Amino acid sequence: MEYRRLGRSGLQLSIVSFGSWVSFHKQISDSIADELMGIAYDNGINFFDNAEVYALGESEKMMGRVLKQKNWDRTSYTVSSKVFFGWRGKHNKPNQHGLSRKHITEACHEALQRLQVDYLDLYFCHRPDKNTPIEEVVWAMNHLIQQGKILYWGTSEWSGVEIMEAHRVARDYRLIGPTMEQPEYNLFHRHKMENEYLEVFKNVGLGTTIWSPLASGVLTGKYNKGIPEDSRLSIPGFEWLKDKAYAAEKIQKVIRFEELARELGTGTASLAIAWCIKNPNVSTAILGATKKEQLHENLKSVEVAHQLTAEIMQQIDDIFGTKPKLPEY
Repeated sequence: MEYRRLGRSGLQLSIVSFGSWVSFHKQISDSIADELMGIAYDNGINFFDNAEVYALGESEKMMGRVLKQKNWDRTSYTVSSKVFFGWRGKHNKPNQHGLSRKHITEACHEALQRLQVDYLDLYFCHRPDKNTPIEEVVWAMNHLIQQGKILYWGTSEWSGVEIMEAHRVARDYRLIGPTMEQPEYNLFHRHKMENEYLEVFKNVGLGTTIWSPLASGVLTGKYNKGIPEDSRLSIPGFEWLKDKAYAAEKIQKVIRFEELARELGTGTASLAIAWCIKNPNVSTAILGATKKEQLHENLKSVEVAHQLTAEIMQQIDDIFGTKPKLPEY
């Protein structure tokens, strides 16, 4: 396993990590979660990602039970949660979602209880809150750091402007600004990482824990002939994900990508993840496997990344045609 620093912080994360979105509670049981987290940890993964909204809190509870059972040295791994959506779903009352100081603080306490840990290594604002001043958000996160309840705070799916505004507030009040952002990043979704955030990387050294490196599984090639019944795109309630991820045009590109992977002697999943971590601005790519075979395949991406020459990267760009056009100066 290789490790990268999270932005300009001193924290080192494995370049691939393990997440629970969609899979925990909805697709896998405690025993499978235990097996997969064990494989991840034994292969050097030291970051486990979660959020209050995943399976309405049940995902964090499942991960907490596994962590309790494993009894790993707490200093050997990092764990995260995210705040914004709440965990009560349609039953959320006004202060049970968003980024008010009240919800940020209470959601942190609830995440600590569900995950059965004394502190969160990483705590993300899961979305920007247009109704809460950024000053309030930065102060709330700073207080949690001072209290030892979180070690680093960051954002998820914020704009570059919003991230820089948070850093301005932190600088003005001499507080701790966001260390990391968690954006979607894959061969179909490149604008933020390769265009919008470039000035942020340069100015504040933003770390990134990217999600959906396989575009919800589309880049594995398993949807080339339709949607398997046991896949996440077939889960009731996740129709929006299917509508977003599954399109004939994308599938044609994946078929060509699959041919390139065969030529390189690897799988499409490991090649797609390798492409993501080839970007030096990616601190870690979050894996979401539901089977041990998938996880082992995904872990190969660490080695595959070393094989990606400039020529191969250009071939991949030619297949997908998704590289952002940067402004000319």
